[in-house]
Amino acid sequence: MTIPTFHLRVNDGTKIPNIAFGTGTALVHQEDAQKILECAIANGFTHFDAAQRYKNEAVLGAAIKASGVPRSSLFVSTKFAPLQVGQTAKTALSASLEKLGLEYVDLYLVHAPSDHVGRLKEVWKVMEECKREGLAKSIGVSNFGVEHLQEILEDAEFLPCVNQLEVHPYMWDCLQPVMAFHKEHGIITSSFGGLSPLFRAPGGPLDPLIERIRARLEATRGKPVTSSQVLTKWLQQHDIVVVTTSTKADRMREYVDTGDILELTAEEMEEIESAGAERHQAFFKPTKYSFNVGASATQVRGNSQL
Repeated sequence: MTIPTFHLRVNDGTKIPNIAFGTGTALVHQEDAQKILECAIANGFTHFDAAQRYKNEAVLGAAIKASGVPRSSLFVSTKFAPLQVGQTAKTALSASLEKLGLEYVDLYLVHAPSDHVGRLKEVWKVMEECKREGLAKSIGVSNFGVEHLQEILEDAEFLPCVNQLEVHPYMWDCLQPVMAFHKEHGIITSSFGGLSPLFRAPGGPLDPLIERIRARLEATRGKPVTSSQVLTKWLQQHDIVVVTTSTKADRMREYVDTGDILELTAEEMEEIESAGAERHQAFFKPTKYSFNVGASATQVRGNSQL
């Protein structure tokens, strides 16, 4: 299967597949995680999102080796956990590369700004060193708000290529300041938890709208379209890299197949955002401590569930 790519136009020009298989959440406690990852590769995924916190970099490395797929055909991203005494982002990456069995990662991320309070500039300088030495082709951040990005950009040599955030319609309102900052500086947004409104909060204001759009797309396409594909398409049409996961082969194929679905109309895109604004809800801890949602429109409406 061919997977569409985004171009990180303003930074280093590398291409990043716009859908990634996440190795956290569903895979962290899976005894057969390697087989699941091999299945993901076999079913069209080329972008894999890892992290030291997930404690399965070695499993991902074994799956890559077993797949026989050339390294050049894969895009591997990882993030480092809170640094131990004497450790740097560079030594942390060296440990990750050893576990992954790779000479470099395509993307290396600072996992959370709260891990490095008062030291973000120092950490970013070492990230830049990793890039210059070729240990990471591209560097970026995760769970960063505007104030965190501003801090490292004050004297940065390289802009972050990516900022990975919890992005879905129930977070859309409060993310607008950081999304505007991304646009201004050419930073690609990567999303985790993008399908949370469907699976973690069923019965919300999005559900009937997503079903109506799904039915229209299915009728137009002439073959099945799922609610997950509708929401994934909404993210991709906003030029957002979608990090998702599953333990099931048919669901993996479904996610990859989203690229073949017709686009949502401008009206449908706006309707999803309006429905999302009716309910403000974050589902993952990093989002809860990385963003000041006090100024968001939904917070003012009294709908925050953080």
